[in-house]
Amino acid sequence: MRTLTAMLASMALIATGCSLDSTDSVNVVVGYQSKTINTVTAGTLLRAQGYLERRLAEVGRRTGTRYRVVWQDYDTGAPITAQMVAEKIDIGSMGDYPMLINGSRTQANDRARTQIVSVTGYNAKGALNMVVVPPNSTATALTGLAGTKVSTSIGSAGHGTLVRALSSAGINPADVEVFNQQPQVGASALESGQVQALSQFVAWPGLLVYQGKAKLLYDGGELNYPTLHGVVVRRAYAAAHPEVLDAFLQAQLDATDFLNHTPLEAAHIVADASGLPQEVVYLYNGPGGTTFDTTLKPPLIDALKGDVPYLKSIGDFADLDIDGFVQDGPLRAAFAARKLDYGTTVTPAAPGGELWLADSAATRQVADPTVLLKEIREATARGGRVRAAYVRDAELGTRWFADKSVWVRDGEQYLPFDTTAAAQRYIAGHRGSVALDYQQALEGVA
Repeated sequence: MRTLTAMLASMALIATGCSLDSTDSVNVVVGYQSKTINTVTAGTLLRAQGYLERRLAEVGRRTGTRYRVVWQDYDTGAPITAQMVAEKIDIGSMGDYPMLINGSRTQANDRARTQIVSVTGYNAKGALNMVVVPPNSTATALTGLAGTKVSTSIGSAGHGTLVRALSSAGINPADVEVFNQQPQVGASALESGQVQALSQFVAWPGLLVYQGKAKLLYDGGELNYPTLHGVVVRRAYAAAHPEVLDAFLQAQLDATDFLNHTPLEAAHIVADASGLPQEVVYLYNGPGGTTFDTTLKPPLIDALKGDVPYLKSIGDFADLDIDGFVQDGPLRAAFAARKLDYGTTVTPAAPGGELWLADSAATRQVADPTVLLKEIREATARGGRVRAAYVRDAELGTRWFADKSVWVRDGEQYLPFDTTAAAQRYIAGHRGSVALDYQQALEGVA
């Protein structure tokens, strides 16, 4: 009987995240994606800055409990969900479609069942997901993908954008052969010519374009449908250790504040921790990129509800009560503890352009793209080297690389577009405007 009692006690400790060596020690297992920029405030940046460990140490000083944080890094949300189903991860961050799959697949087991407790980052139009093609591709619009092979991760936000975008363009998604691949595998397949396009979430499209291995074919912002990433927690774990969830959310707020106030420094930290180029990280976490706001806003919850039909169309997706799945009570409590208004969030304003010179430790924001071109031209004339320059797509507002944009001259102004299709749409409606490449725009600006 003593043996059986001891065994049951050990199993209980494992189920609630407690280690076997001491009953006053609690494990916190966090699943994250180091290269998914939209989750850094609950993952890469959070870990690098040690915010969670410090918050838990504060709890420990009050209660006498010791906490041990275990970080597990993955490429996509699917393996995090698998580990949460197995009750081996307590808190995880992932994209919108993976979060819904997470909720669907864990709901049958009370110990694994999860809930969404915060947002990490979002884009109100959906520009976090994009479709890229090889640099020498002749495709200039999605219609050019009919009958081709496209790499994506089935069930990911990148896959959802592909299906929605093809349908919107009048293409039957079945007319495209989808290769279900992890992002890095798909990137290699694109480079080798095994596939003709890749549809993925940040930071993969920006990384491949920055490296000169791809060009942007389709900006998910054209769908004008919100995309987001967020945090899920096992309900049983949160119930057993509410102080851990509160510490996590407070730490996420710490990371979010740090990123929004010092985005360039945050980009350096994330780049070092993830192995991504700092210029690519800053594309997304700089002002005008991803909106880093933890609150669960009604439009985002509505977007999750609208994602359900897509998930049902691609596989076995059990009905999920979205309103019950989204639980903002713990986050509201975290806001209240800081005397912050949950309904009011402040995010950095998006500049018309931003210049980062190689010999400068800071970037310079400018009013509009035409001024940015002039600044670049003057800097290079003085012998300066441009490390990166960012602009906002003139149609959708998506933050993008100036030297990877398609430029249009319309009178005295120069307008950047992140895709050829967007530039052509503008030219069709503005007589006299002409398309230019980056060098032509630099040479032509007065």
